[in-house]
Amino acid sequence: MRLMIYNIRYGTGGDRLLFPWSGYFRNTQANLEAMIPFISSKSPDIVGLLEVDEGSFRSRNGNQAELIAGALGHYHVFRSKYGDSSPFRKLPVFRKQGNAFLAKDETVHNERFHYFEQGMKRLVIELELDNVVVFLVHLALHFRTRHAQLQQLYQLVKDTDKPIVIAGDFNALWGDTEIELFMAATKLKTANLTREPTFPSKAPKRQLDFILHSQGIESQNLEVPRVTFSDHLPMVWDFDLV
Repeated sequence: MRLMIYNIRYGTGGDRLLFPWSGYFRNTQANLEAMIPFISSKSPDIVGLLEVDEGSFRSRNGNQAELIAGALGHYHVFRSKYGDSSPFRKLPVFRKQGNAFLAKDETVHNERFHYFEQGMKRLVIELELDNVVVFLVHLALHFRTRHAQLQQLYQLVKDTDKPIVIAGDFNALWGDTEIELFMAATKLKTANLTREPTFPSKAPKRQLDFILHSQGIESQNLEVPRVTFSDHLPMVWDFDLV
């Protein structure tokens, strides 16, 4: 099975920002049209997309997850990354921002949506397949909030009976050393054994994106393609269930 994880920065490209929020409101059509063939060329069975535009003016009211899923022939599910009571749910553009899963229809049993108790970005998408559960996360930038979210994520892991994959943008500014305690508590392993950096895409130095897996899953290969459609690099992981 092949899993791709990609923070696509709403399709706005990989250019470095000159000031906060600059670049986040540009038209995304041309960049997305270049990104979609790349994603399709990797033939993923599952795609976890972070920072997806559901249909604001910058994407010409098009749901980016739906457009990419259409090119792959995949099922898709999207949710806002902000909690139900968040003021960002009411703001133009922001209310269209979220995360998404794409997957082959025949593999999906169920999906669930969890929201952390703390943080601006709170969404966790749980995708249940035949013999594995995949959690998609985008953790907080603030250190203490991020670790409070990890504690809640630990509980989700404990309550899951099937083999588990947790993947996404952890915003771990100190790399995998920051999540060592979480990995020890959950007994999860990293798929990125060589600690390949994923950010920024044009000169990657930090390992912000992770794929973690439980026992019952055998890691086969991990690729971090050097493409600059976003400020993050994607991760493409092949694994088997044992």
